[in-house]
Amino acid sequence: MANLNIKPLADRVLIEPLAAETTTSSGIIIPDTAKEKPQKGTVVAAGPGTKDEPLTVKVGDTVLYGKYAGTELKLDGNDYLMMRESDILAIV
Repeated sequence: MANLNIKPLADRVLIEPLAAETTTSSGIIIPDTAKEKPQKGTVVAAGPGTKDEPLTVKVGDTVLYGKYAGTELKLDGNDYLMMRESDILAIV
């Protein structure tokens, strides 16, 4: 993980998506045009949470999130997603 100079506010979380799979489990190679957006990533930074509800995820957690959740960001040449903790479906 890169040392980012970004601190999410409130219940927001910065996630680095994992790379999309290039082959299926049976060995079929997926072309670039047919690849789906990854729905799994690693938490890189997290805000403090709200005063009523602290965050349950922490930096380093691997999480599952919705396909169209969050806002895409490009920082230091890497792609990230900024989303609310409520958009995260599960911790893996």
